[in-house]
Amino acid sequence: MGEYFAVEAPLLKPLPTELFETGRLFTPRVDRYSQIAVQTNRYSVPVRLIGRTVRVMLHANHLIVYDRGQEVARHERLSTKAGSRLELDHYLEALIRKPGAFPGATALEQAKSAGKFTPVHDDWWAAARAAHGDKDGTKALIEVLLLGRHMSHEHIVAGLATALRAGALTADAVALEARKAAEADELAASAPAHVALPEPSGRQRATVTFLSDWRMAHLPTDTRPLPSVAPYDQLLRHRRPGGAPATEGEAK
Repeated sequence: MGEYFAVEAPLLKPLPTELFETGRLFTPRVDRYSQIAVQTNRYSVPVRLIGRTVRVMLHANHLIVYDRGQEVARHERLSTKAGSRLELDHYLEALIRKPGAFPGATALEQAKSAGKFTPVHDDWWAAARAAHGDKDGTKALIEVLLLGRHMSHEHIVAGLATALRAGALTADAVALEARKAAEADELAASAPAHVALPEPSGRQRATVTFLSDWRMAHLPTDTRPLPSVAPYDQLLRHRRPGGAPATEGEAK
């Protein structure tokens, strides 16, 4: 068999350079609820796409939504009929304008079921509402959720836990604590095995560095020379008798 293949191999066509698409293409229109219908189910997309036609590639286990060639959403495929899969992140821009709709949102319930909205989120949200009122406390929570677009879920949860223990109920405080958690993880990953690292913040008394204090602590070093009174001392040593100041030529 090997000899036959050696004879036939030069006659075979080269393999294709592009991957063969196995998904099924759909072009649904985004409705006013920021959802698209694919077969018998509905899936969410970012609210900025309301009224626009998007491209959907439906695969066996998932689907991908594209807008103008850019991926804008990805969902696990539903195997039921007349179901919906909603991503809370897709609705945050709308909810921050209408925070009263947040507590009863279906996307919030699905986020809780999926473990993306944790009890730590709930506890911080309750404390923020008690401190700032329902509207402003909910807005602060949505601002925290928006951090998930450029920070990991684990670091945000760690930031929420630290901020909650310290009574820091602003999105800026959570963002700073989340960055500190990320930096601690990076340090732990890069440190040699024999280097002793400080205890995790969860075992220490919870403290929060506010954003203004953190910025002051990270100002660049001032390299300007210190002010001097030597020119004034020299002028005083050359004063005329009787208290009159010396002229420029006499001072020299």
